[in-house]
Amino acid sequence: MTGQSFLLLHGWQNRRPPTHWQHWLAGELTAQGHSVDYPQLPNPDFPVLDEWLAELRTRVAAMPGTTRTVLCHSLGCLLWLNAAARGEVPLRVDRVVLVAPPSPSVTRSHPEIAGFAPSPVTPAQLSAASAYTRLVGTDNDPYFPEDITTVYGDPLAVPTDVIPGAEHLNHESGYGPWPSLLTWATAPDPHTPIQPRPRH
Repeated sequence: MTGQSFLLLHGWQNRRPPTHWQHWLAGELTAQGHSVDYPQLPNPDFPVLDEWLAELRTRVAAMPGTTRTVLCHSLGCLLWLNAAARGEVPLRVDRVVLVAPPSPSVTRSHPEIAGFAPSPVTPAQLSAASAYTRLVGTDNDPYFPEDITTVYGDPLAVPTDVIPGAEHLNHESGYGPWPSLLTWATAPDPHTPIQPRPRH
């Protein structure tokens, strides 16, 4: 095993399909000898924030190694933001990427996930949870009709990559293999921008 460990947090209605980039990434990182945790979070169709927070606390506390990275998609991003706002991240990780979080307005419009609408979180709270946080969104995400940099990137003071035309950055928008994200996850420098997947 290397000294790097990874935790992947999925989103609403996600049962870790093999065609999703998180599934692909978990396999690639495991093949490189890293410690990888890609849990199925409870009741993904009707998630309960407190149940997901309990799972997050347990999983983060168990991360081994000297470098810990958390990779969140969609509702998993809001799980992380809520945990940071409440001070419920049990140990400070080294880096986090938040990929395609749903906007607050969209989250509140769906009763099944309205409870995940993030608590107000400050840059200081985010920094207490992770030494480095990066945000990745798109310009046509149906779950984020607003500008992601204005809503999350600037208020949270985190670097933001906006990938054009990539919708919700999931398997349905072609994001299975994503080499740039694998490179970012394992690179010594987290400041490298995350690029779109190669076009075939």
